[in-house]
Amino acid sequence: MAEATTVSAEVTVPLTPIPQDGLTELAAKNKANPADKTLKVKTVCTGKFRSVNYARDLDPFVIDEPPVLLGDNTAPNPSEIVLGALGSCLVVGIQANAAAKGVSLTKLEIFLEGDINIVSTWGTGELEKPQIGFTDVRVKVDIDGDADKAVLEEMVTHANTWSPVSATLSNPMPVSVSTV
Repeated sequence: MAEATTVSAEVTVPLTPIPQDGLTELAAKNKANPADKTLKVKTVCTGKFRSVNYARDLDPFVIDEPPVLLGDNTAPNPSEIVLGALGSCLVVGIQANAAAKGVSLTKLEIFLEGDINIVSTWGTGELEKPQIGFTDVRVKVDIDGDADKAVLEEMVTHANTWSPVSATLSNPMPVSVSTV
């Protein structure tokens, strides 16, 4: 007796969308009151290069360095957090654009790489290097939904243009650091 072969079609399930009416309401509210919003995070060093961070009333999150950089490898390092923040910000923007266009997304994954110059080792190593921090960031977006490829690509480009985190990485801005 021949063994039965089961062929299953891949079923794509839409990602949980954001509500269109909520997006429209938020946009109207922000247009009516265009003030800047101040975000606050408290960072507490717990030893070595490990810190615990507090944002709003959420559970604290850890940022740590790998053992090769004197950390404990318990969480992403600060630069990995920056890449994750960029990816997350792009996800938000792409989802908002999808909702605004009535596009149902079935897949949204973002792959990020950043080349970072660490020769200066936080000002304790080589100090003649002209650029510190990220020297190049590459982002690839794997996206699918009920729109054609051109619409999906336009949403990705638009989200990057209007991403606060992408702008933060791209635009010069003043950073004020002082003691309490």
